Amino acid sequence: MTTTLAVANQKGGVAKTTSVASIGAALAELGQKVLLVDLDPQACLTFSLGIDPEDLELSIHHVLTKGLDPAEVVLATDDGVDLLPATIELARAEADLLTRTGREHVLKGALEDLAETTTYDWVLLDCPPSLGVLTVAALTAADGVLVPLQCETLSHRGVGQLLDTVHDVRRFTNRGLEVWGVLPTLYDGRTNHARTVLETISETYDLEVIEPPIPKTIKFAEAPAAGRSILSTSRSSKGAKAYRDVAETLMKRAGRRRTTGKGRR
Repeated sequence: MTTTLAVANQKGGVAKTTSVASIGAALAELGQKVLLVDLDPQACLTFSLGIDPEDLELSIHHVLTKGLDPAEVVLATDDGVDLLPATIELARAEADLLTRTGREHVLKGALEDLAETTTYDWVLLDCPPSLGVLTVAALTAADGVLVPLQCETLSHRGVGQLLDTVHDVRRFTNRGLEVWGVLPTLYDGRTNHARTVLETISETYDLEVIEPPIPKTIKFAEAPAAGRSILSTSRSSKGAKAYRDVAETLMKRAGRRRTTGKGRR
């Protein structure tokens, strides 16, 4: 059974793309077959995995708006995960899909088509920093949603808006969507503010906190330049270890879901 997890926060700069790439690589290290889906027109996930979006003729845009077989777009990466890449063309997808009947289900349908030829243990969806059509489509296709949250500044309103969107998706397009929790990122344990934020996240949002918090380190900024995740560029760093621990936590969560038969076949 496949576990499809949307990584979403409409606030930018919260290490969302870094989390998708790093968790994906960590799951691959654990022997999982992983597909990453870049749903951000900025294509940062695609670039950070060593693929220049400007060199691509086909992307997730063609899958969502032209009905292209996703198997024709999937790329293998050096980090051991597969990727449905994005290009700047994806910026037009919001407008292209806006008037289309069933637009919320377009990604779900594409992933179901792909599942007919390739079985993945995990599909991680890197959502754009907005609550538009693409994010709603990701939430509709997902079993769960993980919310990266910067430990330096709490954006209460932003998380509240995301949870409102999750509520609407549950009501109209995906009754089974679960909020897996908040992933604290950019954590600097040397500051009182960061420690206080971490201590109050669970109480503030009434959500599970996925541990350990992801530390703030320059190693994350260096990794995309090499076209690899931090698990490859700085294997023994605190950041790499944190993401490995998070991956193991998510594996246990997915295992509980599969035991109860809630995973997607």
